[in-house]
Amino acid sequence: MFIEIPSELEAALTDHPLPPWTLDGSFLAESTMEEYQARLAASPKFEETASALRHALTGDAGGYAVLRLGNLARALGTGDRFRRLATAFAAEVAVPFSPFPRWPLWKDIGVKADKDPGRSSGIGYNAFHMDLVNATRPPDCTTLLCVRPDPLGGGASILSDAHAAVARLPERSRALLTETAYHYGTFFDLHGVGEEYRPFPVLDGSGPGEGFVRFTAKMLERSPLGRSHADAARELAEELVRGQVSFTLQSGDYLIVDQRRASCTAGRRSTAVRRPSPSTAGGCSSSCSCAPAPAPTRAA
Repeated sequence: MFIEIPSELEAALTDHPLPPWTLDGSFLAESTMEEYQARLAASPKFEETASALRHALTGDAGGYAVLRLGNLARALGTGDRFRRLATAFAAEVAVPFSPFPRWPLWKDIGVKADKDPGRSSGIGYNAFHMDLVNATRPPDCTTLLCVRPDPLGGGASILSDAHAAVARLPERSRALLTETAYHYGTFFDLHGVGEEYRPFPVLDGSGPGEGFVRFTAKMLERSPLGRSHADAARELAEELVRGQVSFTLQSGDYLIVDQRRASCTAGRRSTAVRRPSPSTAGGCSSSCSCAPAPAPTRAA
């Protein structure tokens, strides 16, 4: 769901800057959240915008939202002042935090033509995946803030409703996906996401449409899986592609994906490049994760 920002709210947010945030460990401090929420609540047309955001992140509405903050990005630039606004919007639905202690709250994601094409900073197809799939407590939401789109028009975002994809699978495949037989990636130097989960089930046994769908298409190529379990995961990958939606973020667009309620898995199509030069290779974005709200035990 794309959410346009009313002009009255844009004017208010432009004229009244938010103060710098404070972190409590890796989490946005409760005092900062309260101040941001109070300031935004006093702005015209904010509550209806926040209500639309909360609705978009429910399963019935697709589980993702794109806040169209482009006018604010043009007015304020895409530096700290603009990122405070994005953080404040995220704080309406969850507790922003960085799972990577070595990085700030917002992690810049540039484009490097010499990187693994399937990585976040690569220029190739980034297959469907859930962020931190191998953590016992992965972020409930993951977000991307588009700072600069690919000047050659590539790098479209792709999303798919994982629960809907699971529902289309035969019973035998769903049963295999509930078995603790999958693994992917390494786990080190992380904060606020629990312990390493290895091996893990793709489906955790929750009711239909509930819980995480722990899936990353990369494990089909990079993790040794039993044949039947790999086949079941491959069927899920095919259903995700079948149900995908695609769009290209513009400067200032803020994508928020709910990884639990709708379990949308995300990916990226190839970035268009003319030559392997940072000046022409793709766009640039920043990412921020979110824990549940309220979540006093995780935000302490």
